[in-house]
Amino acid sequence: MIAAAAADAPQGGRFDALVERLHRLHPREIDLSLHRLERLLAALDHPERRLPPVIHVAGTNGKGSTCAFLRAFAEAAGLRAHVYTSPHLVRFNERIRLAGRLVEDAALVAALEEVEQANQGGTVTVFEVMTAAAFVLFAQVPADVTVLEVGLGGRLDATNVIPPPAAAAITAISIDHRDWLGDTLAAIAAEKAGIIKPGRPVATGTQPAEALAVLAATAVARGAPLLLRDRDWTIAPAGHGLRYADAAGTLDLPPPSLPGPHQIDNAGIAVAALRASGIGVPDAALAAGMARAEWPARLQRLTGRLASLLPPGWELWLDGGHNAGAGAALAAHLAGWADRPLHLLVGMKRSKDAAGFLAPLLAHADSLWAVAEPGQHLALPVAEIIAAAGGRARPGPTVRAALAALPRGGAPARVLICGSLYLAGEVLKADAA
Repeated sequence: MIAAAAADAPQGGRFDALVERLHRLHPREIDLSLHRLERLLAALDHPERRLPPVIHVAGTNGKGSTCAFLRAFAEAAGLRAHVYTSPHLVRFNERIRLAGRLVEDAALVAALEEVEQANQGGTVTVFEVMTAAAFVLFAQVPADVTVLEVGLGGRLDATNVIPPPAAAAITAISIDHRDWLGDTLAAIAAEKAGIIKPGRPVATGTQPAEALAVLAATAVARGAPLLLRDRDWTIAPAGHGLRYADAAGTLDLPPPSLPGPHQIDNAGIAVAALRASGIGVPDAALAAGMARAEWPARLQRLTGRLASLLPPGWELWLDGGHNAGAGAALAAHLAGWADRPLHLLVGMKRSKDAAGFLAPLLAHADSLWAVAEPGQHLALPVAEIIAAAGGRARPGPTVRAALAALPRGGAPARVLICGSLYLAGEVLKADAA
């Protein structure tokens, strides 16, 4: 998706040419390692050592949502938050927030050019350059907290060059990125556990037993306090909201602003990590942040151009979940949508387990449509999505075509577009056009 960034950046030629030069420095988009970035950061006088207190977030599903809650909690307390996430959906600037504001184009290009100059043509991946640029910017602009999302895995992810963070958070672990992280939950959990640092607290939520065993063993080996859901902290629906409790006390909170039962776990992890970090956030700010966290393409309702193509009373939703764990979490939410017909439009990336993602969703869909947008990065062919659905899906073959083909009779329906963050980016562009 980095290659598409130039089309979405107002800097135009400078940004385009810069990204093209960076792509030529290393032939592989992903190459997990720390030594290249450590060399580059040394040439930049180690900006990663001059960051505000960091909360480091890893996991398979829910990383971005947990970062959104952390940012909302901090900002509700009046704190300035740096945030680094990936990938972006529409514009590259979404990846970097400086003290609460998306990075401006001129500052972004200047930081990338500074990193490029310091690199002096050395072998480095584009993601490593982007991470170094984020650290340069974060070191230059005063803030109170840094929320740092792992790009892939954890142990060898570019973000893991930082000194020990104030706290870490590890969200739900499931099978994904097999080529890079391994074929078992234990192997993947070992990579995620790489962000656990000696003596620094790490919060985690509901995990498969195989993954939890690895996290627990790693925490013990490194002397890191591991904060487990339902042992060290709890969160559950109570009244019209949630009740959270840990050793510091009990909080009554509003329901999460991000929909879906899985967001309760993500919100709880964020609260647990933040309270353990020592970064002071009053209880009232935790409540306010719970109600105002925002994260696009995570069960986001659309109301723009694409939504206008549907009959009155219909709803159009978008979710970027793209693996088996995300499919299961999404299915749990769809169980509460039985009050009206549901049509699923699914587009995925070629490297993803389409059958694993679709399996828990099929029982909830009145119709299923396979789509691939022209600008969707490495889109899985429509025919392969249909095969993964056991022949149940129909060819869209695009989002607009599928929306036009949906059966219009009967009660107002819901439509959910899902399966890929890359598809989500194209959908958000089309809905805003």
